[in-house]
Amino acid sequence: MLTFEALSETSEFARIWVPFCKKYSIEPRAPEWYFAQKVDYLKDKVHPSFVKDRRAMKREYEEFKIRVNALVAKAQKVPEEGWIMQDGTPWPGNNTRDHPGMIQVFLGQSGGLDSEGNELPRLVYVSREKRPGFQHHKKAGAMNALVRVSAVLTNGPFLLNLDCDHYINNSKALREAMCFLMDPNLGKYVCYVQFPQRFDGIDKSDRYANRNTVFFDINLRGLDGIQGPVYVGTGCVFNRTALYGYEPPHKPKQKKRGLLSSCFGGSSKKSSKSSKKGSDKKKSSKHVDPTVPIFSLEDIEEGVEGFDDEKSLLMSQMSLEKRFGQSAVFVASTLMENGGVPQSATPETLLKEAIHVISCGYEDKTEWGSEIGWIYGSVTEDILTGFKMHARGWRSIYCMPPRPAFKGSAPINLSDRLNQVLRWALGSVEILFSRHCPIWYGYSGRLKWLERFAYVNTTIYPITSIPLLFYCTLPAVCLLTGKFIIPQISNLASVWFLSLFISIFATGILEMRWSGVGIDEWWRNEQFWVIGGVSAHLFAVVQGLLKVLAGIDTNFTVTSKAGDEDGDFSELYMFKWTTLLIPQQLSSS
Repeated sequence: MLTFEALSETSEFARIWVPFCKKYSIEPRAPEWYFAQKVDYLKDKVHPSFVKDRRAMKREYEEFKIRVNALVAKAQKVPEEGWIMQDGTPWPGNNTRDHPGMIQVFLGQSGGLDSEGNELPRLVYVSREKRPGFQHHKKAGAMNALVRVSAVLTNGPFLLNLDCDHYINNSKALREAMCFLMDPNLGKYVCYVQFPQRFDGIDKSDRYANRNTVFFDINLRGLDGIQGPVYVGTGCVFNRTALYGYEPPHKPKQKKRGLLSSCFGGSSKKSSKSSKKGSDKKKSSKHVDPTVPIFSLEDIEEGVEGFDDEKSLLMSQMSLEKRFGQSAVFVASTLMENGGVPQSATPETLLKEAIHVISCGYEDKTEWGSEIGWIYGSVTEDILTGFKMHARGWRSIYCMPPRPAFKGSAPINLSDRLNQVLRWALGSVEILFSRHCPIWYGYSGRLKWLERFAYVNTTIYPITSIPLLFYCTLPAVCLLTGKFIIPQISNLASVWFLSLFISIFATGILEMRWSGVGIDEWWRNEQFWVIGGVSAHLFAVVQGLLKVLAGIDTNFTVTSKAGDEDGDFSELYMFKWTTLLIPQQLSSS
């Protein structure tokens, strides 16, 4: 109920905040971070009323924070009979593990205008149904529920995915994503546009490599030249069609023309056939009129015509109901390539259908989580989801605007950071021992070999903790026993070793010069790779093997992010005990 009431307060504050941002081109759009900036806010703001409006807006925001903090304090004391709504009825979500689906539209569709009378973007509260005995699939299941609800209510062709601790730092970044997704030549092959993660609240030296610049500024930029970067779970704009499990269109192959065909233009029969095919394609490029109400699966199967070959093939191979679930409205939305909902559909009908698509049993005997939407089977569902798209032949784009598109919070305490790395590594191990392992999955698709190697590296890296552990412990064993375990190598072997070392060293230098990553950032990354390798990665391998071989599942801990309640970097020097620190103590001693 706290989230519901906080969104209600947010919708009221948005009526004055949104026009203020548009009028003065405010960046970032998050009020907390905007007012916390220690910069000259008068720079480039020549409007005479800006200072007055800014002071008034800051006062409104402080009052808004007081109201939200009061809601938080109120939520700490849960009544014995549960929460009661304003109309006197019990709050349906009093039992967080057993409650019906809930949807409330706060803004949008003329239901919310700003202080200047302009239409505000949609703001919808969604809480999917929870029942005992049903698998909810955590974040992946929640994202799939949101995909279905948004398809029924608005059906926009593109979706932005952000974590709850991220905010929009550059409002124009979405336009850059649209430049790729709506490009007439490239857009139909793009499944998503990934932005790099950038963080606030990190200490200057970044001792625990939270910025991870080697990954975001070197590895992902390099993948952009192959088939695109991997999906990292946030800061990503998706093509809705790619989430529905469709393959991209095949790129036309240009046939080499011979000398005779170049001189005389080929045969007339071939040209007549090609013109006939062209006319057929023109017929098949028609779209279903979004104004026509389509609520029957039988009507959809009989009346839909003119979709590309891939969609027609899928429709003929399996029932749409089996693929997408028993919702005629949702199935109809998947066939509208340009988005939108039928104009004849009433808001009441759409809301009723939206409640239906977030019910517990909706995904039963469908392809949700296996071929459609966010893929289940790993705590790092982002890697699996992106991998399935690339395996179908889609490509992704890495977009790095000069001003970071999104910013978030990072764990600055060592224990929290190690738990975060443990979760990522455990997800990679789960994928490594699953049927979706990139070593053997997807050879019938259109995944490029270098892209496959990148995914193999993404899933197999926790295994390197085993040789790393030996590397850290062998010197101590040699000192204690007085014996040198490794035999003396020959001169030829020394030459090979030096050649390998020099080539790796030269590659690192070239990567840093190309990406602009500094030597200090690279060194921090190497240091934390060793720290994580002898602790979090090792635990991830053990937990992954226990889960696969013995069926013992381990619950991951949600990462605690940095906060500023007690001052900047207050948690940096705080000691939090975790079992992940044991291997480090043993290896260092």
